[in-house]
Amino acid sequence: MNITRGFTGRPRVADPGLPPGQYDARDTWPVLSAEITPDLAPADWTFRVDGLVAQPRTWDWDQAHALPASAYEGAIHCVTGWSKFDVRFGGVSLDAFLDAVRPLDTASHVVAYAHTGYTASLPLADVTGGRAWIVWDADGEPLTPEHGAPARLVVPHLYFWKSVKWVAGLRLLDREEPGFWETNGYHPRGNPWEEQRYSGD
Repeated sequence: MNITRGFTGRPRVADPGLPPGQYDARDTWPVLSAEITPDLAPADWTFRVDGLVAQPRTWDWDQAHALPASAYEGAIHCVTGWSKFDVRFGGVSLDAFLDAVRPLDTASHVVAYAHTGYTASLPLADVTGGRAWIVWDADGEPLTPEHGAPARLVVPHLYFWKSVKWVAGLRLLDREEPGFWETNGYHPRGNPWEEQRYSGD
């Protein structure tokens, strides 16, 4: 199993590990959602990658679990101001899915979308190279529905609205296509260390 540590490379201390404007949420994990939590069983979950790819593909629950396991350990950061340290997510690196579909050279962005219809826009570079995961475990336990079960996208180096809950797929594009929060005034990228919270930051 491949385990990737947090990108900051810093130990958990009072404040140097916090991006600007964030606070340490300690042992809590606040629940924030733009939509009603769906009742989605693992047997009904699928994940599709299409758009500017050589071979579009859809995985079901068992097929996704058959891919090489990978994990992330580190911090996550919410645009509302909280950060949570020492989180461990288990699942599959998004690279495994993308390797199977073979993105075209013209692909530059992705739209990640949920089974609920929620969307988020990300540069392709932010979800490749061991920087993003499809996960179903958090801290050794299955994700709970309010945190995105059966599976969610995790892109820990960006604000957590980019880490789509109840993820259903990715569509690869040659341009940015704003998602739910980007359309409502949030930053196109959302880098916590540069406080890219809102459009124009």
